Amino acid sequence: MEKLLAGIESKREAIVTGRPQTIDSRIPDRYQAAIAARVARAGREDVARRIFTKDDTLWGPAGQAEVKDRLGWLDIHDKLLEEADDLVAFAQGLHAEGLRHAVLLGMGGSSLAPEVFKHAFGTAEDGLILLVLDSTDADAVRDVEAEVDLERTLFIVSSKSGGTIETLSAFKHFWEATGGDGSRFIAITDPGTSLQDLGREKGFRRVFTNDPEIGGRYSALSYFGIVPAALLGADVRAVLEGAQVAARTCSNPDAAQNPGLWLGCALGELSLQGRDKLTFVVDPPISAFGLWVEQLVAESLGKHGKGLLPVADEPVGAAEAYGPDRVFLHLRSAAHADHDAAVGRLAGAGQPVLTLAQHGASDLGRIMVFAEFATAVSGWVLGINPFDQPNVQSAKDKTKEVLGQATPPAIDEADLAALRALLGAGPPSYLAIQGYLPPSEEFDGEVADLRSLIRDRSRMATTFGYGPRYLHSTGQLHKGGPPEGRFLQLLHEADDDVTVPGESYTFETLKRAQADGDLLVLRDHGLPAERIVLRGDPVAALRTIKEQL
Repeated sequence: MEKLLAGIESKREAIVTGRPQTIDSRIPDRYQAAIAARVARAGREDVARRIFTKDDTLWGPAGQAEVKDRLGWLDIHDKLLEEADDLVAFAQGLHAEGLRHAVLLGMGGSSLAPEVFKHAFGTAEDGLILLVLDSTDADAVRDVEAEVDLERTLFIVSSKSGGTIETLSAFKHFWEATGGDGSRFIAITDPGTSLQDLGREKGFRRVFTNDPEIGGRYSALSYFGIVPAALLGADVRAVLEGAQVAARTCSNPDAAQNPGLWLGCALGELSLQGRDKLTFVVDPPISAFGLWVEQLVAESLGKHGKGLLPVADEPVGAAEAYGPDRVFLHLRSAAHADHDAAVGRLAGAGQPVLTLAQHGASDLGRIMVFAEFATAVSGWVLGINPFDQPNVQSAKDKTKEVLGQATPPAIDEADLAALRALLGAGPPSYLAIQGYLPPSEEFDGEVADLRSLIRDRSRMATTFGYGPRYLHSTGQLHKGGPPEGRFLQLLHEADDDVTVPGESYTFETLKRAQADGDLLVLRDHGLPAERIVLRGDPVAALRTIKEQL
């Protein structure tokens, strides 16, 4: 009887809000009229058509920077489909030569989609094992080098701007470590960058020149995502064909037939109504999807005091553990319906829950296009430009300032009282945990447990990101979004440093400058931010702190 009533209510809500059949949702009555009005307005203002005709006035005055020249993602899948056979042949040729690993050196938009493809697809029999280095931690650099045979490894130097300091530092290290053999390096970058010139000068095996009218966080289905996917042997043709299907669907002006348009309207309107913690519940095998979508949502929509906070990889809890600031997006797999019961309880407790079906790794292209399009639509709802990042530069500038100082700034470690004060808030505040240490599954598990404990006691949403990766992902929202963030920085110092050839700084001094710079900028914005230094084994150190709290 309960399921029957839920089904009846869902059908009624779909009629009221104009929701397409390809999305299921349970939205409390008090939000339905606002969503219906927004969907109707999207139809009157021809939002879908205007996006696909690249009408930049949808997000502000004509000619504003970083709008019209950032819409290449709308059809990049069509262009790369024409090259799919070449990319597959290129990857298979490398394997036939005896190469066995590919190490991607990148940050943010250059590294996150490849990480998702890696986790979703795994490595094909004729593919290369893909490792992603998007850290300036000396131990992380050493860990990657220890995992590969340098003689049988391809290095992918990936940067839209061509000047990303983390990427170029990693390149300098591995260029020296391999003896400067250009045949084992490729580059992915925009035309006319210094990295394009470097690749030609150093004799890189290949330089992939990307469409310059695509921003980093929208680049998953361009060379930045598809080349690494091809190298590990993913079915890139299926991914790109799925993207084509989604693009055709999203071009439909009727929201009742356009899940991307309806989703963007609903998420934007719910954010305006205070439901601004977009919590992802993702079934296998695309469980790592949050790594990529986190940057897309946070950097696109977190600015000018507005935004949606993406909450990824937070363990699902009991219904009473969540505050009134949440909206849940469930990417459901019929074959791995791991979260159905928990999601049903959340909906039953009055939480807005939206469900989109996903069909495994090869469906990622379709899901990614829906997410990109919905994010662009949400930008229209919120009245902001979803393609710029006005607050990202501040942390970069502060890092450069700190690197130029003879000694690092004095930043005290938080005591127990300061930590308890930091964690003493509830919704609509959120806690962002930032880890400057080498990534590991063990640490991920310990952090997930900490996040659950904090949420269960305070109902605060929690996020976690490794530094400096998160600076290129959620960092924009931290400074530019609603001033609701509280920040806990976890800093681990490697026992042995690693030099950066040709530079005055080392990997550890760069990491420390990035950690110092971001913490100082957060405090400059009047946001509560504390640091803990993890000594010895970081997993054991965090466990001890968790027990104290």
